[in-house]
Amino acid sequence: MIDVHQLIAAPFLNEGHLILRPGSEQGIRIPAAHYEELYDLSARNGTVPEWLSSAAGAGWGMDLRDQPLNEAVKVRQPGVLGYGRASWELNLGCNFDCEHCYLGLKRFEGMSWEQRVQMLHVLRDAGVVWLQMTGGEPLIDNLFMDSYAYAWDLGMMISISTNASRLWKPEILHLLRERPAYHITISVYGATAESYDALVRRRGAFDRFHRGITAGAEAGLPMNFNLLATTTNDTEVDGMRALAEGMGVPYHVFSNMAPTIQGDANPLAVQSIPLIAKRKPFTGCNAGHTFFHVDPHGKASVCKIGRDPNIDLLAEGVEGLRRLGGIADGLLTRQGGCTGCSVQGTCGTCMPLVQLYRKAKSPMERYCQHRESGEVIINGTDTGPGAAAAGHGRVVAAA
Repeated sequence: MIDVHQLIAAPFLNEGHLILRPGSEQGIRIPAAHYEELYDLSARNGTVPEWLSSAAGAGWGMDLRDQPLNEAVKVRQPGVLGYGRASWELNLGCNFDCEHCYLGLKRFEGMSWEQRVQMLHVLRDAGVVWLQMTGGEPLIDNLFMDSYAYAWDLGMMISISTNASRLWKPEILHLLRERPAYHITISVYGATAESYDALVRRRGAFDRFHRGITAGAEAGLPMNFNLLATTTNDTEVDGMRALAEGMGVPYHVFSNMAPTIQGDANPLAVQSIPLIAKRKPFTGCNAGHTFFHVDPHGKASVCKIGRDPNIDLLAEGVEGLRRLGGIADGLLTRQGGCTGCSVQGTCGTCMPLVQLYRKAKSPMERYCQHRESGEVIINGTDTGPGAAAAGHGRVVAAA
């Protein structure tokens, strides 16, 4: 058994300082004075203070009395910037070929080990505490286990997005027991082998998926399910719900398809129109300000959708991230036809996603939900069903 920390002490955004336990959703907020005490004790190789021992005992049933602090707690240094979360695509390669995949071309390529270490240090120095590892399929990446362990050892709370087809492997289960993940989010593509294998276009995929989630449940991993519904499996949504509920796993249903990140329309062809979910009004987000995304080549962008402009973290390091907030503000500004829409305050689609839909020449009802009202205003023109017959550009408000 190697020595790994049991707790993480870290500053987080402007919300103060936290004590976190890998694998647990619970955390403890502490005053700045307590964090500074831990920071000092860590530098002096001191022992766990009584207040932390009591808090850990009450919160998680842990006994840290008289333990060396540096063996029990990873004390994170304050970040240079105010970022708290990031996502990282280890590799776009995948062992499935899902019909709805937003990645388009799934190339097996990415950073070397040395570059990954450099990039993870940038994330740490930027203040990232929560890190999502995704792909492609991250568990097939040749450096996944090393990358996960390194990020975990830096004091990050890690979540993994996976298809679970390799979650049963003994070495992966051992890693996730030894260094617990915060969440393991598993995509579910059907309730039967017939629909599942058809959607991912791989024979035997359902059996590998089922083996993975069974092993994960037996190991007590913190799983949650994303139930993906397309025209191929939309009759099995209830069956996918039953699978999750039978295993006691939290789940969400995702039915809205989007173009690929290159703006190709292929995923829209499998959109189950009856299952299109109405989005909540988009009132802005923290992308680029407290959160960012990193692609397999170390390029940081505001999110997985708004990938350009981006910042080369390997060339610019943490200082390059100072420009990301300005990039985010520019990308999220309503532009094109949306600038004249008088009801954009209740729009459910962010501007980078709108741009992808437009590039894909998508029908407006896929992303502009105001069409449901019968009256949509684009550049000051009423595009409701009566507009063409009336032959005028009357500006109206949606019902």
